[in-house]
Amino acid sequence: MNAPAQGTLSPESAAPAVETPTAGAELTHRPGRWIDGWNPEDTDQWNNGGKAIASRNLRWSIFAEFLGFCVWQLWSIVVVSLPAAGFSFETGQIFWLISMPALVGATLRIPYTFMVPKIGGRNWTIISAALLLIPAIGLALAVGNPETPFGVMLFIAALAGFGGGNFASSMSNITYFYPQREKGYALGLNAAGGNLGAAVAQLVVPIVITIGAGVTLNLPLAGWIWVPLILVAIAGAYYRMDNISSAKADLKATLAVLREPHLWILSVLYIGTFGSFIGFAGVFPKLIADQFPDYSTFAVGSATLSLAFMGALVGSLARPYGGKLADRFGGASITIVSFAVMALGALAVIWTLPLNNFWLFLGLFLVLFTASGVGNGSTYRMIPTVFALRAGSTDAHNSAGDISSQRKAAAALGIISSVGAYGGFAIPQLLGASKTNFGEYTTGLSWFVWFYAAMLVLTAVVYVYGARKQGTRI
Repeated sequence: MNAPAQGTLSPESAAPAVETPTAGAELTHRPGRWIDGWNPEDTDQWNNGGKAIASRNLRWSIFAEFLGFCVWQLWSIVVVSLPAAGFSFETGQIFWLISMPALVGATLRIPYTFMVPKIGGRNWTIISAALLLIPAIGLALAVGNPETPFGVMLFIAALAGFGGGNFASSMSNITYFYPQREKGYALGLNAAGGNLGAAVAQLVVPIVITIGAGVTLNLPLAGWIWVPLILVAIAGAYYRMDNISSAKADLKATLAVLREPHLWILSVLYIGTFGSFIGFAGVFPKLIADQFPDYSTFAVGSATLSLAFMGALVGSLARPYGGKLADRFGGASITIVSFAVMALGALAVIWTLPLNNFWLFLGLFLVLFTASGVGNGSTYRMIPTVFALRAGSTDAHNSAGDISSQRKAAAALGIISSVGAYGGFAIPQLLGASKTNFGEYTTGLSWFVWFYAAMLVLTAVVYVYGARKQGTRI
């Protein structure tokens, strides 16, 4: 039998030996909150305790990941207040403070992915949550002194990347807990709960730092307020989460994933969806402050409110619906629609900026954020579907696959989430370059329009037309 072409969607002819979970196996609990015999595809096991276990782990995973995003995105809103706090950084330096957490977080997602099978999802959640204390406390100390050198500030901003790494391990862990038929919605909820951290940070920080005596006195609270919540997340993971013994590292599966062309195609698509979400979320407060300084904050009693949080909020809330729509209509179709709306949204922003209408600007960006959130969920849902098909499933959209394909999918989820997160670094840097070199942001936005159009075509050719030729749907 001939092996399929490298880029096709047909099953691999030389797939590794299938390790099938035993149907009807009872769950065994060991010290350290380890669970043996986990098989969410077993309906009896799922209905008799399995679903409750998965839901409990999902809730605490969401909370820990939520705090990770809060810490990851702190600098996106803090930099707007630095001038009032006595700091005098150049435009290029400000954009580096915005984008450095994304660069480090994206890079950390690769090793974070492999920590779940190595030491257990519950154990790694405890450790990764504890690491968030470092950038939160570091920021609080650094912004309290206007004499803090830029190099020190940049280093502490880089440490906020710990929060970005959490996403990969959290998603990799949750994919083991849920059956294939419910992965889209579960992963969407997990991701949306985490993504909401960006919105909450941008909502809460401006209010907290301006209550009382002024920005200079209260800016350190941008870091301190998260410390008690991080401690709660550590305790919750310790007492309420579980490790699954079947979530083992599979070196052969990982190497096979790295050789899989669809890994890199999906990574590029994820740059377009999640990369856009996290990139625009990071730069949105700065965009508003530059383009509409009179609307950058609103008085709320003795505090101030920034509407920048609304972008990350609608994008986060849209994400699980992207996964749910993908479960029903196919991830590729929903992703195509998302890229079309994102391209049109960016184009509309370019056309309407000369009107100098803040509310129109805000509304169009909320459309762009919503489309990116839907695209996040649908693109991420495509990953286990594609790898189930490549492993030999005849119905990739609904098939459970086997342990080997699940491990490949888990590895792919982490790698793709890492590559996609580099969009959080690229978008602020490109917009910063546009502002520095051209004196405006419209040139940078035009680059994104062309990119979204290219991603739309790529998705249609590979995952709609290509899948139909193979007689399936993605």
